[in-house]
Amino acid sequence: MLTITVAQDGSGDFASVSEAVLAVPYACAAEIRIGPGVYREKLVCEKQDITLIGAGMESTRIVWGDGGSLPHPDGRPTHTFRSYTAFFRGIELRVRDLTIENDAGPGAKVGQAVAAFVDCSHTLFENVRLLSNQDTLFCAPLPEKEREKDGFLGPGRFAPRRPTAQYYRHCEIAGDIDFIFGGADALFEQCTIRTVNNHLPASYVTAPSGRADGLGFVFWDCDFVSDNCPAGTVFLGRPWRPTGKTAVLDCRLGAHIAPEGFSPWQSRTDSDLACFAEAGSTGEGAAARGAWVKQLDSQQAEELLRCARKLCRPE
Repeated sequence: MLTITVAQDGSGDFASVSEAVLAVPYACAAEIRIGPGVYREKLVCEKQDITLIGAGMESTRIVWGDGGSLPHPDGRPTHTFRSYTAFFRGIELRVRDLTIENDAGPGAKVGQAVAAFVDCSHTLFENVRLLSNQDTLFCAPLPEKEREKDGFLGPGRFAPRRPTAQYYRHCEIAGDIDFIFGGADALFEQCTIRTVNNHLPASYVTAPSGRADGLGFVFWDCDFVSDNCPAGTVFLGRPWRPTGKTAVLDCRLGAHIAPEGFSPWQSRTDSDLACFAEAGSTGEGAAARGAWVKQLDSQQAEELLRCARKLCRPE
């Protein structure tokens, strides 16, 4: 395996993460070790098998500040899928011990602001912070069709909608609207899911868009917290596409979680096609949900978690 070091003080092979990634031949497995510092760069990583390792979430930060409603060099708005701080496409991706942040600001001012656009066949994020406001983490693939002109403008617009399996462990993910979204099968284990308080009337953690026969987003043993969001104003999810799925298993929910738990998508009436499930929730945000939220018994929850681990966790 090729090993490359990045250091801002000149002691590494490169001074920027982007330079290090570009130096890796596509088909060569590589490990890039990134020293402490704030790396202000818009990262594009399209390699077959790559590992990025920082010096810790507090020490190594990759930061950019594009927003969906801000102007792009082509004269159009940037839109959601060109706003990323880091774009990943490939086969095997591992990211550890660092922060990826989009610091463009609240969505009301700048629009969607993606921190990480993840479109790799197999993904591991461990001890990583993903920070933004609206649309923080995009777990590809995109839906087949956009609902509005230029809705999918960006690097994945014409790419094949291939399935991805993504695994997030001991991560912190922060945002306010649909801040974990997309069509991936993804398992979030022992993560902190933090809703940022931008004084919105309602916020949404997930916006899944996967297939009806897919796994969707599964959260196990996670902490859903907030930056002092008002009680009952944050929904665990809403279906970006009708067959989206989110399951919340053995998680601790703060008082900011709405008593309904999940929400339909705006005025759409096909939310009954979605699958939102819950089991073992505790905390002030735990409550009896409506009939459309499936309550799993312990055996069903264990089976779902087993399937998620088999599909998403690295061997």
